[in-house]
Amino acid sequence: METISIGLLGLGTVGTGVVKIIENHQDKIMHQIGCPVKVKKILVKNTDKDRDVSIATDMLTTNPDEILNDPEIDVIIEVMGGVEETKEKLLHALENRKHVVTANKDLMAVHGAKLLQVASDNSCDLFYEASVAGGIPIIRGLVDGLASDHITKMMGIVNGTTNFILTKMTKQGKAYEEVLEEAQRLGFAESDPTSDVEGLDAARKMTILATLGFSMNISLEDVKVEGITKVTEEDIQYGKQLGYTMKLIGFAHRQDEKVEVSVQPAFLIDSHPLAAVNNEFNAVYVYGEAVGETMFYGPGAGSMPTATAVVSDLVNVLKNMRLGVNGKTATSPQFKKNLKKPDEMYSKYFLRLQVEDAVGVFAEITSIFSENGVSFEKILQLPVKEKGMAEIVLITHHASLLNYENILIQLRDLSSVRTVKSSYRVEGGTK
Repeated sequence: METISIGLLGLGTVGTGVVKIIENHQDKIMHQIGCPVKVKKILVKNTDKDRDVSIATDMLTTNPDEILNDPEIDVIIEVMGGVEETKEKLLHALENRKHVVTANKDLMAVHGAKLLQVASDNSCDLFYEASVAGGIPIIRGLVDGLASDHITKMMGIVNGTTNFILTKMTKQGKAYEEVLEEAQRLGFAESDPTSDVEGLDAARKMTILATLGFSMNISLEDVKVEGITKVTEEDIQYGKQLGYTMKLIGFAHRQDEKVEVSVQPAFLIDSHPLAAVNNEFNAVYVYGEAVGETMFYGPGAGSMPTATAVVSDLVNVLKNMRLGVNGKTATSPQFKKNLKKPDEMYSKYFLRLQVEDAVGVFAEITSIFSENGVSFEKILQLPVKEKGMAEIVLITHHASLLNYENILIQLRDLSSVRTVKSSYRVEGGTK
């Protein structure tokens, strides 16, 4: 049986896991594809670095051409990260008719369409299951498991760092800054957490999911993004009083062939399955017209969960090689991109205001909502320490984004409203 050779770009956390799985699960892989598989060459920055896996020195290289131009290497696995330079390497690999497996969400969100086209042109496979939600098979679930269905909505907790932070804030009543420091100490947050806490990481993943789920070429610029840095422990506690849990949620919704995609902190009714997804775990909730509601849940990151997804993609590539059907799986988007306008986006909203505690103030506020056709589902009025002031917390019924944004503008212009403290999207009803 002829051995299939792999070239590995990167030997960090995930790359190490890939090597371990290929070595330790060789019998199972051989059983599935009918021949041995070996990692022939690995691209690293430093060949002398100590690593958590035993690698022969002659397998390591700092020169990508030794991998990309090697005719004996059949598949490239990319786990090195980066966007522009990595794109060029993978284009080179595909043009040399090497199949590609990548875990790079940033690359696929920005250049996925281009790479998939080049892969198709060269009869190559390009698989990227590990780019979204680590070891959760959400991409394969959408592309294969739900291929016959019409996906209408996806909601996802797709960033473990922010979910860890919000879980701690919710369960322990701690402030954002304190929990962020703890997350960094435990290794759940980077020293520069911007990509995670500002929602950019989740936005890239939702770009990929929306493109696949809706068969529409969604770009990163189409995603409305808001992070968790402004979420306060007071917001979370008020939400708990009303029966809601705060999560950073990626939304993708299709209605009448128009779509909206966003990432934002949102309140979920406590009974929603996503509300129970805690700490660093990820989950994606999918609505299909035929299947109804399904949820994909599991570890969203980490060496072995992500490496499992990478090697699963590798096995699919190798099966296709044995069958002679590589490059046949990718399909162009079926629908032309058609984004919703603000007057077509509907949701409930949580709003927290600090106002003058005087007669007639609530009537003024109610009048603004009424003029914009928005009613209330739940209202709390609470005293504050500052004399002569009160805090109003309310949840609206469904309202268009256009009307709601008009309300916010009018409230900020109202002299009796001291400040709009916070505003969040809401999913579900009250207890």
